Amino acid sequence: MSHGTNATLVGAGRHDAAAAPARSGLMRGNTPLALVAGAFTAAQLLLVRPDMGLGWDETVYVSQVSDRAPAAFFSAPRARGISLLVAPVTLWSSSTGLLRVFLAVLSGLALFLALRAWRGLFPTLVLAGGGALFATLWVTLYYGPQAMPNLWVALGALLTVGCFLRARLDRRALWGTALGAALMALMRPTDAVYVALPLLAVALAGRHWRLGLVTSAGLLAGALPWVVEAYTSYGGLRERLNEASRVQGGLGWNVAVDDQMRSMAGRTLCRPCTGSMPEPVLMVWWFTLPLLALLGLAVAVRARRTARTLIPLACAATAAFPYLFLIGYAAPRFLTPAYALLAVPIADGLRHLVRTPAGRWRPLATGVLAVALAGHLAVQYAVLDRMVDRTVAHHGSWASNVATMRSLGVRPPCLLTGHEAIPVAYYAGCASGAVRGNNANTTRAEILRTARREPVAVLSVPGAAPPSYARDWPLHRLDNMDVRIAPAPRDGGAA
Repeated sequence: MSHGTNATLVGAGRHDAAAAPARSGLMRGNTPLALVAGAFTAAQLLLVRPDMGLGWDETVYVSQVSDRAPAAFFSAPRARGISLLVAPVTLWSSSTGLLRVFLAVLSGLALFLALRAWRGLFPTLVLAGGGALFATLWVTLYYGPQAMPNLWVALGALLTVGCFLRARLDRRALWGTALGAALMALMRPTDAVYVALPLLAVALAGRHWRLGLVTSAGLLAGALPWVVEAYTSYGGLRERLNEASRVQGGLGWNVAVDDQMRSMAGRTLCRPCTGSMPEPVLMVWWFTLPLLALLGLAVAVRARRTARTLIPLACAATAAFPYLFLIGYAAPRFLTPAYALLAVPIADGLRHLVRTPAGRWRPLATGVLAVALAGHLAVQYAVLDRMVDRTVAHHGSWASNVATMRSLGVRPPCLLTGHEAIPVAYYAGCASGAVRGNNANTTRAEILRTARREPVAVLSVPGAAPPSYARDWPLHRLDNMDVRIAPAPRDGGAA
């Protein structure tokens, strides 16, 4: 039984061994994978500015493990994984720049390890090419240094599937399978289950009981904190799942393919997803993905190594399914795990286009592919650049408004409620509260009681009617925001 990187995958035959090159030469070692991972980290630091402030969801996750502001309301769909990931920085520093650098370096390292898990299944240069394809997508670069869980689900999926394919003949890969599954489930338990469904089906159909148990154990270990919290804070697992479904608009048959298309131009959240479709040039790569995936599968079938390509493609399909057909809105980051799992089979298919079976280059095909990839990179960079500029401006507006509110007396301890209260409250060091909606965590009476002892402000879009209890509060017009601040109590704050 082999225990090296030439180990064959589940259900593969003798033809697979030929596809695993011997470990010799610079380009057959880890160097190409390390170069891709290093370039991924460098690109994040250069293109996604470390001084970009935290976004809405980031402030929720970071506030759970930071003393900069009280912890924001943590809704049912969220998991604590990303909060644990950023804790080594946020527990002792409030620097957003330091957090960005930490996540950029960590995500580069994780990409290297995830790609390395596929060694022996595909040539190293195919793995490096797949990693580069994934790492240069605007959505991958944009979220790489952000405190968001989706990229980490993607990297966990890449590690899980690669190790799963090697695990039957390389028992050390069982640990990688469990670790990857746990990472996915720690970040987003429901996403992890969708990714793992084909793996569990293969293990069951092939009677690979140990492999199926290890995968399941990894999922259960990662999801355990979420499950425990379901019973301690939501009344049970079923209740939390129902609440999570409600927050997400009610899960059920709901074709969101067009919503995802609309978000391709760089909308972080498309809810409701209205408006016109982006320019075709921005969506070409998205429509090309399934075609290239089929090419990779055809190459694998012809080479009699179907399983190692079909399994990641199946996992990509199940990972994307709920976000394409079960929810009524879209965000590009939702499909990140699918993109990661498609990358290696697509790179294998592209290699077949530019290389003959004898290993010679096809000059015409190589030239056409080089031009196509250059255009693809230009589109990705254009969207990324626009996204970063827009995000920096938006987060800068939050910071500017907070500075103004402080000059008006809104300083910690304080409470903000209303429009964008969660992120603005984090910037201000205040608590945030909502009477209704997905983040409801307080009542009108509690807000008024709080106003007797500390500053309270109601935020709204310009011109919007305030809550009835705040109609007489002094109005201050800030940058794209109206703020009504509760009058200071005349008795000096006595309850």
